[in-house]
Amino acid sequence: MDYVRVRSSSVSAVGYDDQAKVLAVQFVNGSEYHYLAVPKPLFEGLKAAPSVGTYLNAYIKDAGYQFRRVR
Repeated sequence: MDYVRVRSSSVSAVGYDDQAKVLAVQFVNGSEYHYLAVPKPLFEGLKAAPSVGTYLNAYIKDAGYQFRRVR
């Protein structure tokens, strides 16, 4: 999976696996989470969001996507 650096105080990079529909989020504290069954338009929106953290909370976390911590 390729990662894209983002400007955020909490998120350092994001990535997306097209086949598995997995959104990967690397945080500045070193942790990484994979969110499952996330539609690609949400990944595109996350990359373009003026506030990555706010978008992540509103459209991914609060939407209830299943996730797993990988690091």
